[in-house]
Amino acid sequence: MRLTTRTNLAVRALMYCAVNTGRIARSAEIAEACNSSANHLAQVVNTLHANGYLNATRGRMGGVSLARSASSINIGAVFRLFEADVPFTECSQLETNTCPLVSACRLKLAIRRALEAFYREMDLVTLEDLVVGNGQLEELFRMSDMTDALACPASQNVALRKVSAG
Repeated sequence: MRLTTRTNLAVRALMYCAVNTGRIARSAEIAEACNSSANHLAQVVNTLHANGYLNATRGRMGGVSLARSASSINIGAVFRLFEADVPFTECSQLETNTCPLVSACRLKLAIRRALEAFYREMDLVTLEDLVVGNGQLEELFRMSDMTDALACPASQNVALRKVSAG
């Protein structure tokens, strides 16, 4: 199984915002930190915003921040949001399916069960699990130029425990 680029970027963007809690992050900063094009990231950010994961502010001083606490963002739900429209097998695409085995195939049921098991496992993971105490991630994603970052409202702050790298 391979996650789509959109899913990968969505989780990276959420992790970036979680590491930089209390700040408004500009999309260009996130794109650079996540090794993504600004356009591709913008599409992902729009989806995350439309589904209540990110707050977005437009304009010269605008950017994004987490819309809810990192502990309440379920990674399985994020994966489903971005992967739901991507069929895992050809037989999942009724309009374009050309497999001659579709009526006799038992593999599709096994694949469906495996995917459900994968999502159940991802449902156990929160954004907080990915970022809290992850000093290496904080080093990679911490905004380097705080003069470019804007303070978020206090209600958006999520305390992240810092763990020394040593």
